[in-house]
Amino acid sequence: MPTPVNPYVVLLLSIILPGAGHVAIGEARRGLAFASFVLLFAFLTYMTTTPEQSFIGRHAGGLFVWALSIPDAYRRARVRFLLGAAGAGAK
Repeated sequence: MPTPVNPYVVLLLSIILPGAGHVAIGEARRGLAFASFVLLFAFLTYMTTTPEQSFIGRHAGGLFVWALSIPDAYRRARVRFLLGAAGAGAK
């Protein structure tokens, strides 16, 4: 069984790029789903807001999903890391 990735590395990756943290822990499908929804909701909010809105306002939907994906990747990585450490200590 491969060594689990440090949760802080996963946290950094997921902050830099949506879905990258999930890919790092081996959940590529979940990471791709988050990245797809970030793009979808960013596009939807961009198309439904007025040009006078700020960048953040025009892409708020995608940024919201991205913000949800960060703690999700960290939490999943932390569980894997702790289970891996507990399994290594039992041997």
